[in-house]
Amino acid sequence: MAGLSEVQKTRQEYIQELAKVQDKVYQMGLRAEAAVRRALQALMENDHELATRVMQEDDEIDDMIVDIEDACILLIAKQQPIAHDLRVIATGFKISTDIERIGDHAFDIARTAKSDGELLDAEHAALVKELGDCAIEMVANAMEAYRDANVRLADDVRHMDKRMDDIFQRTFYSLSHFVAENGTRPEEATKLLFIARFLERIGDHAVNIAEWVVYLETAERIRTKKARYEKD
Repeated sequence: MAGLSEVQKTRQEYIQELAKVQDKVYQMGLRAEAAVRRALQALMENDHELATRVMQEDDEIDDMIVDIEDACILLIAKQQPIAHDLRVIATGFKISTDIERIGDHAFDIARTAKSDGELLDAEHAALVKELGDCAIEMVANAMEAYRDANVRLADDVRHMDKRMDDIFQRTFYSLSHFVAENGTRPEEATKLLFIARFLERIGDHAVNIAEWVVYLETAERIRTKKARYEKD
């Protein structure tokens, strides 16, 4: 930084700190995505040991959000951020909260995977697997959009929500029909319904992240401007 004024040095250091916050948020997102992936694997393979590890590692994700919040507060205290800088900090808060909830749902899936009983049958297991794959893809793409400031990819995540809802509806009605027609194994069906609901919520949080990415890069709150994006 030789030759720079004190103001320029301070600004460069501040920009570097903002970048560190964004990297922390991104790394947290990767951890949550991995937790969902492994929780689903534990469910499909009836791997109680893996499910236990996913549950134990949830505390590490919780610790990451505290670190991010502290870093954001420190940045606000150092300067009075405006415009894009302020949005970096605000979205750091918001996105990390959604990521923390994704981690919580991974914990929920792992805990349910540890409960007694096998999966209902191959057909319904495949539906839940499809739902899980969609949720994981949405989270991965949302975090990639955040890392790369990619508004188009963020919009793609938003549009994937309909696919997620369609799979969830198929899963819900198939499981409900199974119980109504057979009157057997309601515990196994209920287990999969809980898993399906957790996965749907993970997809919802991925959409939230994508919407915050758009806000970060454009300053537009797209929850109130959906028509503009739906026509693309």
